[in-house]
Amino acid sequence: MNDTAAAQSPAPDMRSESHAQHGSIVALAVSAIGIVFGDIGTSPLYAFRETFSGHHKLAHGPQEIVGVLSLIFWSMMIVVTLKYVAVIMRADNKGEGGSLALLALINRKSERSGPRKWTAGIILLGVFACALFYGDSMITPAISVLSAVEGLTTVQSSFEPFVLPVAVGILVGLFTIQSVGTARVGAFFGPIMLVYFLTLSVLGIIHIVDRPAIILETINPLNAINFFIVDGWAAFLALGSVVLAVTGAEALYADMGHFGRKPIGLSWLWFVLPSLMLNYMGQGAMILTLDPAAADETIKNPFFLLAPEMLRLPLVILATLATIIASQAVISGAFSVTQQAMQLGFIPRLRILHTSASAAGQIYIPVINWALLVMVTLLVLFFQNSSNLAAAYGIAVTGAMFIDSCLLAVVLFSLWNWRPIFAVPLLALFFLVDIAYFAANLTKVPDGGWFPLLIGLIAFTLLTTWARGRQLMLARMREASMPVEIFVRSAASSATRVPGTAVFMTTTPDGVPHALLHNLKHNKVLHDRVMLLTVKIEDVPFVEEDRRFDLTDLGSGFYRLVLRFGFMQESDVPAALARVETCGPAFKMMDTSFFLARQTLLASARPGMWIWRERLFAWMLRNAESAMEFFKLPPNRVVELGSQVEI
Repeated sequence: MNDTAAAQSPAPDMRSESHAQHGSIVALAVSAIGIVFGDIGTSPLYAFRETFSGHHKLAHGPQEIVGVLSLIFWSMMIVVTLKYVAVIMRADNKGEGGSLALLALINRKSERSGPRKWTAGIILLGVFACALFYGDSMITPAISVLSAVEGLTTVQSSFEPFVLPVAVGILVGLFTIQSVGTARVGAFFGPIMLVYFLTLSVLGIIHIVDRPAIILETINPLNAINFFIVDGWAAFLALGSVVLAVTGAEALYADMGHFGRKPIGLSWLWFVLPSLMLNYMGQGAMILTLDPAAADETIKNPFFLLAPEMLRLPLVILATLATIIASQAVISGAFSVTQQAMQLGFIPRLRILHTSASAAGQIYIPVINWALLVMVTLLVLFFQNSSNLAAAYGIAVTGAMFIDSCLLAVVLFSLWNWRPIFAVPLLALFFLVDIAYFAANLTKVPDGGWFPLLIGLIAFTLLTTWARGRQLMLARMREASMPVEIFVRSAASSATRVPGTAVFMTTTPDGVPHALLHNLKHNKVLHDRVMLLTVKIEDVPFVEEDRRFDLTDLGSGFYRLVLRFGFMQESDVPAALARVETCGPAFKMMDTSFFLARQTLLASARPGMWIWRERLFAWMLRNAESAMEFFKLPPNRVVELGSQVEI
């Protein structure tokens, strides 16, 4: 081989590395199909049906069916493909996605360049998007499972009385197994969803062959425009149901940290999008080829009627499995969002259990799990069927999508410095679509859309109350603290020293912790080594090891240590201390005592929060998870001391 050929041909190890990388992307793409696309993948069960037979019924003539299909196609192209896959997913926070991760990224930029007038508003928008997610995480399992189980009525009408009990039983079982973890079950998610999406495609193609022109009619945007020109107000109301076809689009961004942008984009463009559109077009083609009387009956549940009668029961079972997987993804997402909000200071400490020894992202939060179960069960029993639930579904999703567009505008101009000639038309398109969908969903507020708004308002109040109360409490504690240099000079020589290490946990990296002052006052002794420890959660998912520790020698055996963790990392203090090597002998838990201060709040006349919010914050503080369990401290080495703080 000559030199030129050798230069053009990659080395064997480079080829193998390239093949391995390609293989890993394909494997991740398959895994993403099982986790990321569960929500949007189950939309064909109810989205097309609700557009024509929901609370705002639409005539199912050729003009309307083709117009709705064109709207669904272009919504997927603009909202999912362009907005999320092509643009927003490029705005990652060290590989992580989601509204809170994006908010942390924007906040870090504003801290470096100085606060701006819009910073506080953007933070509140990001928090409200997080609050809306909780409403969405309650409705998604309810409507998905219920719509699948309702397919039993297409097999045998006498099954109708069993729909609600079966749906509730499935949901109770799903939430009950959360404490076990999904590591083993997750291995089956990908194959099941592959079969499900292939089934969607086949069912659609079977009916498309009866009217192949529907493919060109669907992708022609003029049909969507003509739909609005001819049907006017009815077309606008239809947007409230059409948007159900793209619910779950935000999950692509939120789950980016688990799979990466390329595998998710690959799965969407080459597998999920074609499968969904083939199924929607199949439903439309089936209705168009029926006589009016048969079409009136079929439009009530077109998804299951795509299949021959003998295959409907297997289709119901497959669809139910798919909705369970979609629900599992939303439940896991609720756990992840809660953990992020907790680490970023918007939620008090809650008990977190890790269900996998190898995958840090697989967590279980009992209080969130059981709260979701109660609310999901009440939703099913109150709304009774998926059509009623569809009236409540959509407003939280469209609200979150609108907020994502607002955050994206900040990213384009502030972080990426895009030229207005490119950014403004793109943002105008996104805002036009988001506002149209959100406005259409506002018409559903009296029929059930009030529920996610109510849940979002409650969650927003809790999140902002905790963040503001914590801010005020830390400020008051900082004001009352003694400078550490003065304390060390006076106490080091006067107090009796005893063997061992005392670690005083403090939320502020300045001054002397209240627990240290109380301990010295009552016990009259100091340990040979005194560590003032502050744990900081950075606005990045993971903190590198070389940035984990910030140690200061204060003299006379006193040290100040700041431990840094990312908002996706576990705050394991003993494990981190074991790696500290520059402040005397290695830390041994049997020779180390941890001192914690549990604050009691007192109302003051100083301006801070309304009294009802102070009481709410005090209640949240009392019910927060103990720092001992949150920071993985050994119970037999912990001493808790009370202190009072006025806010």
